[in-house]
Amino acid sequence: MADKSFEKCILCIGAGYVGGPTMAMIAAKCPRYEVIVVDINARRIEAWQSDNLPIYEPGLLEVVKQARGRNLFFSTEINEGIRKADIIFVSVNTPTKTFGEGAGRAADLQYWEKTARSIVAAADRDKIIVEKSTLPVRTARALERILSANDKGIHFEVLSNPEFLAEGTAIKDLEKPDRVLIGSQETESGLRARNELVDIYANWVPRDRIITSNVWSSELSKLAANAFLAQRISSINSISALCERTSADVTEVSNAIGMDTRIGKRFLNASVGFGGSCFKKDILNLVYICENYGLHEVARYWESIVRINEYQEERFVRTMTRVMFNTVADKRIALFGFAFKKDTGDTRESPAIYVTRMLLAERARVVITDPEALENARRDLAEEKGDVLYEQDPYSAAAGAHAIAVLTEWDLYRTLDYKRIYDSMEKPAFIFDGRNILDHQKLHELGFSVFPIGRPALKHF
Repeated sequence: MADKSFEKCILCIGAGYVGGPTMAMIAAKCPRYEVIVVDINARRIEAWQSDNLPIYEPGLLEVVKQARGRNLFFSTEINEGIRKADIIFVSVNTPTKTFGEGAGRAADLQYWEKTARSIVAAADRDKIIVEKSTLPVRTARALERILSANDKGIHFEVLSNPEFLAEGTAIKDLEKPDRVLIGSQETESGLRARNELVDIYANWVPRDRIITSNVWSSELSKLAANAFLAQRISSINSISALCERTSADVTEVSNAIGMDTRIGKRFLNASVGFGGSCFKKDILNLVYICENYGLHEVARYWESIVRINEYQEERFVRTMTRVMFNTVADKRIALFGFAFKKDTGDTRESPAIYVTRMLLAERARVVITDPEALENARRDLAEEKGDVLYEQDPYSAAAGAHAIAVLTEWDLYRTLDYKRIYDSMEKPAFIFDGRNILDHQKLHELGFSVFPIGRPALKHF
């Protein structure tokens, strides 16, 4: 049972980008509940217990400090946590399969299944199990079978509670979410479990923002939401290619489109491409599910969203090579940013990974700078052959470079002294703004040849 000084014990298995921040917010908003976060990675748990958290997220440390040691605890004692908990959130990794049937598209559920079996082995009473990881539709049914196949007489009720966090704004998203979605079986015990989870979120989320549904709708809603967001990015990126050929300005086009209230302004910024742990993975998972149900035309439609994203990354590097006199071999290229977006150190599926690999294949000398993601960049590129350097200081990264490519929209890059940077570079000096965040006219006046995304280039030749 939960510690008698607390009303309830909530456990989260998995202390990553979703589990850690979510549990920190629940603990901060619900001091009556004991919240325990467990993970097999001892170093990660140690980091959560320090002021040097294992993930970078604005405002996260303050929320953690508010509850840590009071009702928020971090541990590697997974079995003990399972026995103690009334409600167990499962937030383990569900990467795309790299082997067997569905490789490259289907979700790899081996970690989720192992966790489910661990719960069965360690539990000694009924539990509510909450899917927090992104899972394929109807996964809950398979998990219920695993959890129910026990000879202890224990009942596990499985709920779906997908996360809709955006890295870099996760704390704001948790504190004032657009919606909280909770799916359950439409049985008496399922509805009772669902109401328990609703009551937890209702401590700070208005009831009208807590949506309830059946489990299958909840699971599919997560995949569909990410697919729709990625679709908007790929749509504007496809238009950016046309803008460059016709001298249209994608910024003006996206502004005109966004003024239509039926469409809205969000996710219409052209860029070098989308990244992150969810968009590509979830779309390919959706593709795989559609194929399994014989919906091949639907599958091809969603697959095209990923293909446009890959095309945008390829096109960016082809543009660099073409305008730099058809070769980047032995040229120093400074990449400003490696994280997939600003205000996070996460580099999963970052466009910078693919840009770097393509540049190395062209035998460029690549220098990477990023305020938060250099350690992850080193891991991502550990097996790459080629000339790669890592510099914390963007001025050092740019010194002696033939070109700068802006790949992450960090605010830092808007305020640098580009006169100083220009003077330190080889000439002619190029800037390829993969996020359209810089003052292109001012850069051109300094002497740069500037190549934005979806806008006319400003050249000196």
